[in-house]
Parts: sequence; C-alpha cells; structure tokens
Amino acid sequence: MASETRTYLAFQRNANQHTLQTNVIAVQPFSALEESNRQLFKNGSDEDHVVVTEQTIFHPQGGGQPSDVGEMAGSCTFTVISVRMDAIHDGRVLHLGRFATASGIFVNGETVQQAIDVEKRLLYSRLHTAGHVLGAAVRHLLEKEIENFDELKASHFPESAACEFQGLIDGKWKEPIQKKVDEYVAAKMPVEVEWWDEEDFRSKGLERLIPDSGMLGPGEKFRVVNIVGAEVYPCGGTHVDTTDLCGPVGVRKISRKTGNSKVSYTVN
Repeated sequence: MASETRTYLAFQRNANQHTLQTNVIAVQPFSALEESNRQLFKNGSDEDHVVVTEQTIFHPQGGGQPSDVGEMAGSCTFTVISVRMDAIHDGRVLHLGRFATASGIFVNGETVQQAIDVEKRLLYSRLHTAGHVLGAAVRHLLEKEIENFDELKASHFPESAACEFQGLIDGKWKEPIQKKVDEYVAAKMPVEVEWWDEEDFRSKGLERLIPDSGMLGPGEKFRVVNIVGAEVYPCGGTHVDTTDLCGPVGVRKISRKTGNSKVSYTVN
C-alpha cells in the first residue's frame, strides 16, 4: 500500500454516527499484506481484502473493545468483518472483509458509504462504559484499603468482560462493589469525551494517567473519557452518553492470581 496517511478516527469524535461517506485510499488482497499485518487477522483468508479509507467510523479492536463490523458500499459492496490498527504504518486503520463478487473491488479515490452494525456498536459501548464504571467503583472503595492498588487492564468483550487490578481483592468486597456500581449507574452520570495535553493531567493531579505520547499524531491531544463525578480514563473507545444507558451491570465474581485480582461483569 503506497499511502502513509493516518486514518481520521471519526468514531472518536461522534460515537453516535453510524454512517459516513469517505474516500478509499488503498485496497489490497489479504494474501499480499505484510506478515505482521496478516497476523492481526487470525481468520483472514485468500478470499479477503483489506481496505484503507481517509476516515472511518469503524472502531478497530483494541483497548479491550471488539472491532465494529458492517459494510462499505460504492461501485460494489464490501462486508467488513474485522478492523485493526496497522502494525507497520502508524495511525492507519485496516478494514478486513470480502467483496460481494470476486470481479468487483473498489478503486483508489472512490467514494464509499460506511455503515456499522448499530446493535453491536451499542452493546460494545455499553460494555466499555460499564467497565469504566466498575473500575471507578473499585478504585473508590479500595484505593486506600489495598497496598499498591492500581488498575491494570480490562476486557470489554461480551463473553469475557472483566477489569484487572493490582492487589488482592477479597470476595467480601463483591457486594459493596455491586452497590457502588448500581449507585453510579442510577446516577445517570454524564460520560463526556475531552481532549487533554500533559499539563491538563498534571493540573488535575492525574499524572498517573498520562499515556505514552508516542501514540499521538502531530499536534494531537490525548482523548479522555470523563465519567463526571466518578473517574477519568484515557480511552480511545466508544461509550454511551450517560451511565444509566449501560443498563443493569452485574458483578459476576472476583478471582485472584499472582498478587492481582480480576473482577468480571456483565450488562443486561
């Protein structure tokens, strides 16, 4: 692929935008991808192609969130089955999928209409916001109770949603965590997307949250998700607008291993 242009991540500006008109930058058979990019798509086959566009409303898998799926329509139809950030070309998004007919593919510069699967996007957004609500609840309750407490990572996949923490969380905390999560959900807290530089983090006493600046393009700021009244998270994912839109969030169980704890959850 010749172009080195970063893909504009339209979903980060408006997660409620479900269609987008944009231009094709590059099209390539899956088999012609660099090895490191082929490895991103475990289910890729010789019948698949990868499409790169100037902008995208498709969230690539990452940050614990599954990728969006859907389609692009132009001179032909392309079904998007998986999306990843390019492993080689910084800031570029790869859309893996299959054209409706073997003889018809997009051409560079062609205008296409992107459309995501709205039902899956909403589920993933609910799960992602619920994960932050859970993380905020655990931090509120246990930050001063557990030595060296910290939030580590999270999965917001439907069948394996969980947040991991540094430190051992006893099972007795399950009910208090559930109560605090319920409180945050019922409060209908606004979930606001903001753009911060390093000084914004420092001025708010949140130096611990400053991400790696190598992730940013020229002139960009860090994207943060502010659950107003609860917690702030550097985050590139999609979210619902208020915490009540997560729906009921259930704390499933607390498991412990090698000094860390995992709190799994569901949304209903």
